[in-house]
Amino acid sequence: MVSTEKTASVAKSTKPAKSDDLAGLEAGLDALDTVQSQRTPLREVLVKKVLPPLIAVALVIVVWQTLVWAKVAEEGSLPAPSAVWDSVSAMWMQGTLLEVVWTSVSRGLLGFLLALAIGTPLGLLVARVKFVRAAIGPILSGLQSLPSVAWVPPAVIWLGLNNQMMYAVILLGAVPSIANGLVSGVDQVPPLFLRAGRTMGATGLRGTWHIVMPAALPGYLAGLKQGWAFSWRSLMAAEIIASSPDLGLGLGQLLENGRSNSDMPGVFMAILLILIVGIAIDLLIFSPLERSVLRGRGLLVKG
Repeated sequence: MVSTEKTASVAKSTKPAKSDDLAGLEAGLDALDTVQSQRTPLREVLVKKVLPPLIAVALVIVVWQTLVWAKVAEEGSLPAPSAVWDSVSAMWMQGTLLEVVWTSVSRGLLGFLLALAIGTPLGLLVARVKFVRAAIGPILSGLQSLPSVAWVPPAVIWLGLNNQMMYAVILLGAVPSIANGLVSGVDQVPPLFLRAGRTMGATGLRGTWHIVMPAALPGYLAGLKQGWAFSWRSLMAAEIIASSPDLGLGLGQLLENGRSNSDMPGVFMAILLILIVGIAIDLLIFSPLERSVLRGRGLLVKG
């Protein structure tokens, strides 16, 4: 009788201890799952994100000016930074600088959106249908490795010197990259996610929208970034080769005009503007999207 009472008292005393341990374990798991997300102070942003690029640009300009002073190239082949700045100032005073930049940027963005509308369903189709992947997958990979400039001559012959030709070259350059990026993202989706989605009734288009696309978002976003790079390079190639007064003056035409007139400051100005636009699009569009995806997955603590 006494031993039975002792056993009961020990059992009663161990139950609260076990419940306390479980509560502590659950609290620890919740703490691990909770991401302490807070905004980075402005001073830290300036020091870590703004200052390094400014220092890099300053070093490039110093090295550039040093090479000019050292006369490592023939006179006129390597313009001084001040000469390039004078060209930029002249176009700004004429009121044509922003117009030239917007001509190319508007073409590039519109062409990229068209490529996005075509490449996304194509990528899903290739990723989800085995027969389509076997038939089209190698072709998409081959098209992605084909230089965009190769499409300019046939596009000019087929469509003539117009904006439709520009968009055709952009699509042929960007659609394979977007589709392949999405295919890669879908291939990396854990099968457990798909089985869980089917168990909850998320099949067909609903499963694609609620399960596949969110899980494949990192790979898809990488494909979008590469697709934009291909769009921008394809457009520049088209504008350089197929320059015409009817097409308006874009950055590619500006670069070609500088070459034709042996205007090296103008050539360097066009190159720098093309580079600045590419960097600006990445910083303003793709970097925020990437940070949002990482933050949603708990991979970005601060930002």
